[in-house]
Amino acid sequence: MNAITFQGRVIKAGHAAGVALVSREPIGFLGGVDGDTGIITERGHSLEGACVAGKVLVFPTGKGSTVGSYVLYQLAVNGLAPAAILNAESEPIVAVGAIIAEIPMVDRVPIAQIHTGDWVRVDGVEVRVTSNAPK
Repeated sequence: MNAITFQGRVIKAGHAAGVALVSREPIGFLGGVDGDTGIITERGHSLEGACVAGKVLVFPTGKGSTVGSYVLYQLAVNGLAPAAILNAESEPIVAVGAIIAEIPMVDRVPIAQIHTGDWVRVDGVEVRVTSNAPK
């Protein structure tokens, strides 16, 4: 297993690990993710139909309405939140959502080096990526 480690900027401190779910395009939580199922519902999005629950959700930045913060909180209340969020560059909607939902979040991460299915461990500022999930 090949592993890389890098440091980012902590938005919401915490520790988490899980399988990466990676988008190369922004994610909008209001109207783009169903808070009752954890399924990405945005039509035409590269992750349409995927479930964020328990995944390390990796995407460049957020987009959309401030109510998106509440959708992240709703996911947490429903037990469907991502294990962690990694962004290239954070923006206020996702940052506030991660904070109120208590989802570890780190930005300024080289997301191009992370692929869906990689095993990712977040430990404060440190992010460790293993090229395939442990068996």
